[in-house]
Amino acid sequence: MTTTSETWAPPSSFAEDLRERYGLECPPRWGTPRHPDRPSLGPKLWRVMEKLGAPPMPWQRYVSDVALELDPDTGLLAHREVGLSVSRQQGKTELCLGAQVHRALAWPRQNIIYAAQTRGMARQRWEDEFWEKISGSDLAKLARIRKSNGNEAILWGRTRSRMGITANTEKAGHGPPLDLGFIDEAFAHEDDRLEQAFSPAMLTRAMAQLWWASAGGTTKSVWLNKKRENGRALIEALWEALAEDEQAPRPRAAYFEWYAPEEMDRADPATWRATLPALGHTVTEAIIQAELEKLDPAEFDRAYLNRTRKPTPPSDPNVPKLAWPRLVDMASRPDAGSVALALDVSQDRKRAAISAASLRPDGKVHLEVVAHRPGTDWVVPAVAKLHRLWRPVAVAVASAGAPAGSLIDDLVAAGIETPKDREHPERGDLAVMRSGDITEACGQMADAMNQGTVVHLDQVPLTAAVNGARTRRNGDAWTLDRTNSLVDISPLCAATFARWALLIRGPHVLDDYDIADSFA
Repeated sequence: MTTTSETWAPPSSFAEDLRERYGLECPPRWGTPRHPDRPSLGPKLWRVMEKLGAPPMPWQRYVSDVALELDPDTGLLAHREVGLSVSRQQGKTELCLGAQVHRALAWPRQNIIYAAQTRGMARQRWEDEFWEKISGSDLAKLARIRKSNGNEAILWGRTRSRMGITANTEKAGHGPPLDLGFIDEAFAHEDDRLEQAFSPAMLTRAMAQLWWASAGGTTKSVWLNKKRENGRALIEALWEALAEDEQAPRPRAAYFEWYAPEEMDRADPATWRATLPALGHTVTEAIIQAELEKLDPAEFDRAYLNRTRKPTPPSDPNVPKLAWPRLVDMASRPDAGSVALALDVSQDRKRAAISAASLRPDGKVHLEVVAHRPGTDWVVPAVAKLHRLWRPVAVAVASAGAPAGSLIDDLVAAGIETPKDREHPERGDLAVMRSGDITEACGQMADAMNQGTVVHLDQVPLTAAVNGARTRRNGDAWTLDRTNSLVDISPLCAATFARWALLIRGPHVLDDYDIADSFA
């Protein structure tokens, strides 16, 4: 199966198809494509939403059109499960209600059960939102509500279908066969008890579906996080199969997720436009900007960028991250004649970074992330190309005990050699850093941040690495800790190593280099 990655993207033809079919300008990062040969009941659900006073937005049209595809050979719904992971305030509730009402009207004697965080929350939404919308619409004459505790239901007389609610317990869904189960706010469910309760009740119903929906949760949202992981893998595997055979079998589950990877700037409207499918329809950029200003960044990420909120331990005292914002200089540029490069690889080898350090005329060191990408296969060719273009002072890499140490032989093979004479290195030679060098480099970087002798461009990967970095003891000193840091810190490690290489190798290869300036 394909390995999932936050930066994975579907083929461009997917976005083009959604734009042509539905006018959707914000495609999901992971989404089941519409099967061209299957009829769908989606348009009938759209008409139900219109009657409920919420005409479907393009993203709702797309999701429902795929979710309600019919197998032309059997006439049954093609998907037994529909997973939806989308940010808050995007119209999830309206789609949820539309799907339930459509089901209640489309077939006789349908048993529909809705679940939220708790039974109380389910009843509140069922009564205050679902019934309010139904009773205020043209469909009111077809339904009546029964509010008795423990026996709540919206009853549809013509089809004798019922829409009820349940609690988040092992007994949920027990009783009559279930035609449509809807698990809302899935982030609040820490286990699979609802799914385990719903699924057996659907076994004898040929047209049964289980829907679940949620914005991002936390690390405690075990069930949701597993569902998202499986959904991403399912979609990536599907696109891989379709690339080889357009008639490849489709899975019986449909999945849709809008998501902003960590490297996308939360404050950039372009990030919102790529992540919030209701933007420009029922939500404006001004509203999102207001939410950004009032919410804790981690909560904004969870609610509006659909990221999993992670626990935030106390800041590491060794990393002076409070000094980092004062070091931003968006006009700073590297001096092509005094550039040192460094590379680093994350502990799990899923990502790697190349950073540069350059001495400015004012004695400050310019730091910049040149590249930060998934995998490691791209690193050596990229460094070799930069080596030819920039003729760097040095190329720094941690020794064999670090993740990037495995690339040293490939770097040498690419023409970036270790010094022939350690006392007299040449421009462009490798600077292979030992444990003591790394400890020295980390301490020097912390001092430089506190003293204001480095500047940076506020690049997202580097700033995120500074904010999420953790350290570990090394004797009486410390070094950056890739394993326990909250994010991938390879951009920061590479910048730290590049600065060290600039200061250590600079005096040997730069004629007018004054090392004292960089310690001022």
